[in-house]
Amino acid sequence: MPKKILVAGMGHGGLAAAVILAKQGLDVTVYEQKSAGTLGYDWTDIFDPKALSVAGLPMPEKDKYTYKEDMTFFNPSMTVGLRQHVPTKQREIKMERRDIYAHLIRCAEESGAKLVYDCPVLRPLMAGGRVTGLETTNGAVYGDLVIDACGMNSPVRMGLPPAVPVERKVDRLDYITIYRAFFNRVGTEPVPDPFKVILFADGICGVSWIATEEEHTDLLIGRFADFDLAEVERFAAFLRKTNPQLGTEVLRGGQFVQIPVRQPLSLMVWDGYAAIGDSAFMTVPLIGSGIANALRAARYLADTVLADSAGRYDCETLWSYQLRYYRQLGRGLAPLAAAKRQLLAMQPADIDYFFTSGALNEDNITMTADFHSLFDLIRFDPTDLLQKGKAMVKNPAELKKLLPVVPKIAAAMTLSAALPQHWDEKAVRRWMINYQNCFR
Repeated sequence: MPKKILVAGMGHGGLAAAVILAKQGLDVTVYEQKSAGTLGYDWTDIFDPKALSVAGLPMPEKDKYTYKEDMTFFNPSMTVGLRQHVPTKQREIKMERRDIYAHLIRCAEESGAKLVYDCPVLRPLMAGGRVTGLETTNGAVYGDLVIDACGMNSPVRMGLPPAVPVERKVDRLDYITIYRAFFNRVGTEPVPDPFKVILFADGICGVSWIATEEEHTDLLIGRFADFDLAEVERFAAFLRKTNPQLGTEVLRGGQFVQIPVRQPLSLMVWDGYAAIGDSAFMTVPLIGSGIANALRAARYLADTVLADSAGRYDCETLWSYQLRYYRQLGRGLAPLAAAKRQLLAMQPADIDYFFTSGALNEDNITMTADFHSLFDLIRFDPTDLLQKGKAMVKNPAELKKLLPVVPKIAAAMTLSAALPQHWDEKAVRRWMINYQNCFR
């Protein structure tokens, strides 16, 4: 009898893992609360297409995607714009979210994975400290391994018993609330910065963008606090003062969603359990992009599962999945989470200074499809570093604000690279405590 794999939720990573494992003859079933044909927000998403090949998935049809435009980042006062210069071969692709799901679902169906819709997952089933299955609205299902792809507030992860040391709590600074909609476009004349990203616009902690396209304007408002439609209307009116192309009619979207923007989960596996995607907090902490990381993680997890010929799927055998993820991605993402914490503690005037003083330049905000790490934002060019040093020395107050985060970033870099090489519960628990302290 082939081993039975249960995938909770149709997250991108869970679907990709289902494809790989089903192709290798495992009995894979995916349980999803939504109905067939309804997955995906009513807007586009961007991700690194190379992640598809890592997961062994084909590229979508060429008419289903385009390449992402370069962004221009603006300071809160909107006086300085820094334009990305992403090489053509390193650009991310842009697809309708629903088309991304349709592509992954088609691959899953062709691989032999079974997909069950209209079936919310309620909680994990446990036996002797091991995850043995899922309680769903259609009843209990049992398997040899549960892959948790239910997202940031996964009922599987949240429902694990206290004895399982997987993190459940999501701090308010660890997720961002976004509102996104496609508005009509006013006028047809070209705009100087078609993809404008504004940090702390109107003095509010968060990020916003206005992407001007031929037939619409794509508005995103992201904040580390809840807000409502009345605030959306007020803020959009504020932006129209300097962006008259932003119309008033919502053509598509108009939804509020929550996206995790924090360090990867300190423990992604347990006996009979593995978290992936947003369930394991695999997004890039500064920008919230997580599709590519989840697809890569699907390969790491599937390889780990397939290497376990005895089908134990316990902490000892699944640990190599987490170890590989941290080696390839996690140790670069964790320092970004520490840096994000410091950024959120700053005032708009602080952000303005980094733009106007030259402490930030266009190379620092050029995030390519290969962007995984704090190092990808730092140029180790002596002249550039000297310029940044002079800018900070000229303003001791700003330098003082940055100093506290340096040891946090250093600790996050060191600890995320110092993951125990083999599963030892006591050693892992000690490491987890030290790792989590980097972000407090």
